Amino acid sequence: MWHSYRGAEARALERAVEILEREDGSVDVQVLALPNDQINQKLVAAVPRNNGPDLVIFGHDRIGDWAQSRIIAPFPEPPARGVYLEPTIEPLRRGGDLYGLPLAFKSLVLYFNPLLVRAAPRTTDDLIATARRATRRDRGVFGLVYESQVVYHTVPWITGFGGALFGRDGPRLATAENARAFAFARRLGVEEGVMPADPTSALVGDLFNRGKAAMVVNGPWFLGDLRDGTPYRLGTLPVVSDTRLPARPFLTVEAIMLTTCARDPASAARVARALTQGQSAIVRALQGLQPVAWSAAWNDPRVAGHHALSVFRRQLDATVAMPNDPRMASVWEPAARALRKVMRGDAEPIAALGTADRQIATVLAPPPRPRSTVPYLVGLGLAFALLALGIVRRARRIGAVPKARAARHAYAYLAPAVLAVAVLIALPFVVGASMSLFWHRGGEFRFVGFDNFVRILLSQDQGIGDPGSFYFTLAVTMAWTTANVALHVAIGLGLALLLRPAWLRLRGVYRTLLILPWAVPSYITALVWKGMFHRQFGAINAVLEAVGARPVSFFGRFWTAFAANLTTNTWLGFPFMMVVTLGALQAIPRDLEDAAAVDGASAWQRFRHVTLPLVKPALVPAVLLGSVWTFNMFNVIYLVSGGEPDGQTEILISEAYRWAFDRQSQYGYAAAYAVLIFAVLILYSRATRRLKEAEP
Repeated sequence: MWHSYRGAEARALERAVEILEREDGSVDVQVLALPNDQINQKLVAAVPRNNGPDLVIFGHDRIGDWAQSRIIAPFPEPPARGVYLEPTIEPLRRGGDLYGLPLAFKSLVLYFNPLLVRAAPRTTDDLIATARRATRRDRGVFGLVYESQVVYHTVPWITGFGGALFGRDGPRLATAENARAFAFARRLGVEEGVMPADPTSALVGDLFNRGKAAMVVNGPWFLGDLRDGTPYRLGTLPVVSDTRLPARPFLTVEAIMLTTCARDPASAARVARALTQGQSAIVRALQGLQPVAWSAAWNDPRVAGHHALSVFRRQLDATVAMPNDPRMASVWEPAARALRKVMRGDAEPIAALGTADRQIATVLAPPPRPRSTVPYLVGLGLAFALLALGIVRRARRIGAVPKARAARHAYAYLAPAVLAVAVLIALPFVVGASMSLFWHRGGEFRFVGFDNFVRILLSQDQGIGDPGSFYFTLAVTMAWTTANVALHVAIGLGLALLLRPAWLRLRGVYRTLLILPWAVPSYITALVWKGMFHRQFGAINAVLEAVGARPVSFFGRFWTAFAANLTTNTWLGFPFMMVVTLGALQAIPRDLEDAAAVDGASAWQRFRHVTLPLVKPALVPAVLLGSVWTFNMFNVIYLVSGGEPDGQTEILISEAYRWAFDRQSQYGYAAAYAVLIFAVLILYSRATRRLKEAEP
């Protein structure tokens, strides 16, 4: 059984499994915890090959996708009515079948500090008034804190204004109700002045734990983030004053689902029923603080009387089940971009939502028509025949066979390395390149030939100059690579020259300290720099304010977001160039520079005509390698700017990632991007080689 629980939830599940195994000696459950963002990828890779688990625990929103891809199977014996809370059963249905049993349900509620707020507000007008009273900017206290730029946390206002992200015919965002909700979110997050700027999940938890947040909108997972001694109470979300409708958050039902590769479906189903009911449910509720779906658990006074769990139970009656339609996955990214534009004041809500609808339509566009594989197979066969003919003719001309026989022992030693390269590099490359000729969505592959490349290169989805188009992203990638490599070389070379003199004391200490940015894992460094660029709590804006300058919203404009990414990657990259240059400098005879000095050459002339030419043979390969690394530096883009604003700072590799994992799993389209990236880098390396060969 696979799951993604952590902390108390994971321990409670393990305890529930122990109870099950003790009560039923014929059952042996092997539990494997996986990161939440990896379960889908691993299931898609493992289940079709019969290597996956029998059971998987996950949110119900994946049911449509997994059912369509035949990852999960309908539950063999649906439960009797009333065994589980009714709102937790319907979200597990798809096409008339029930896919799994509900373990727990989760939604947003209102947390508040009883030392700052007496009771949970009943309406949004009360919410705003209470937040105003509790806000103390001089003390760093905020009246309301939640992830205001995350669509999931904005859904209560959308439903409260009568809107929705997903209608009967699919996603539709550009409605008057949704526009009013986005305007209200901007009012709460920006105009009222009761919230911090750009609140993140970590910031929300930190402020509430330090008593600096009076109210927080969050889910049951937030209970695990509360420190011992933090005062808190919970309440249901308020009614929207303008419409008198309740603010209904998304309901997520965590279900235990049966995979299609289950060895013994009947036994697996029995395990699923046991873990969702009885003593196992009580343990998960009290030890894991999960609002469990088993109806009888709420007859237990320990569960029903638990303050936090009882509030989630009341909120359940005012929730909206998150759609389990696979198309829902295409909504999050465009809706998030629209919300961030509204929060920054870059667009009016209805215009931003209209742009989001067009982006969703692009992702959900009908697939290209299938192509015949015959012409492609014939062309591939001819290409291989010509290649083989060329190899044979060349081998005869140079006498390769006798030479190979004479060197057979050397080839035997090389065989393991050749095999490793073939398996680890050549084979994945061939598979990836082949996938670029297919269209994929919802587990279905369709051969479309070069249509993916035509769609990308002709910018059929966007204008050539629009963010997200191949040419716009290529231009950003080239600017990104050029700026980074130039700074890496300049800083690395400069520091190497400063650390070169033998008389410099503590040279070893300086070298070690300057290598540290390269030694620290890049994702840690990226997250640290992202925090430093935070608009309100970042160290960089703190310095700017200290010198009388205004704080900068780094990720609200292209050039500032680009500069944030550039600064982070420069910090990561200059040590490599410094180490390479130091090694090359140590190989330069001092006599050459001394002779030039005796001849009257200035320091600049010695550097230009003696040092630099001798360092260049080592520096050129390092620059080529650094260019390739930077061209594909996914971590910094993804973790620092996240492509903001509005996808303008995406580079080719991160755009390929979006198509593969954020936009309906369009692996063929993403593979075409990868092939184009490879082609660009091949052209770059060839051009660099030609330039080097052309030098006198």
